[in-house]
Amino acid sequence: MDEISNLPQSPKAVRAREFLVELLARLGVRADVEEGVMGDAPTLTIRTHEAGLLIGEDGSRLEAINHLVRRVLEKEAEEDETRILVDVNDYHRKRYEELRDNARMGAQRVRYFKKEVELTPMNAFDRRIVHLTLQEYPDIATESVGVGKERRVVIRPYPEVAVS
Repeated sequence: MDEISNLPQSPKAVRAREFLVELLARLGVRADVEEGVMGDAPTLTIRTHEAGLLIGEDGSRLEAINHLVRRVLEKEAEEDETRILVDVNDYHRKRYEELRDNARMGAQRVRYFKKEVELTPMNAFDRRIVHLTLQEYPDIATESVGVGKERRVVIRPYPEVAVS
């Protein structure tokens, strides 16, 4: 299981933390911000009793906060260094574990029935979690299909190589 762990203070994490603290102050939300990592993504986890205000319906406000943090970092960092995840009271972490479990169950179904399994539509970050989780399965292949909000991951048996 991937755990949230402490990271050294990177310049982008410091800037993102500063931005979050200022945003929370302007919203009047009392909170602590913890630095860590989830999977391969650096994270800033907001701990607060007002999580509902920051998460919103189906995580919509949390996605907006993540978008704002990415935009702030894009102006100050190289493109590949703008990826940082903001979480609130482990909302994304729980989703992360759920996605990993669902991906593994999908892989087991593919192995058992020898047929592809199509997961429900999900955002780019969630699809990435599925792809990374199933990289450890040499007999399983994943592919993202569809467009926009209907984009999803298809899990299939890895095609066997013909021996000549």
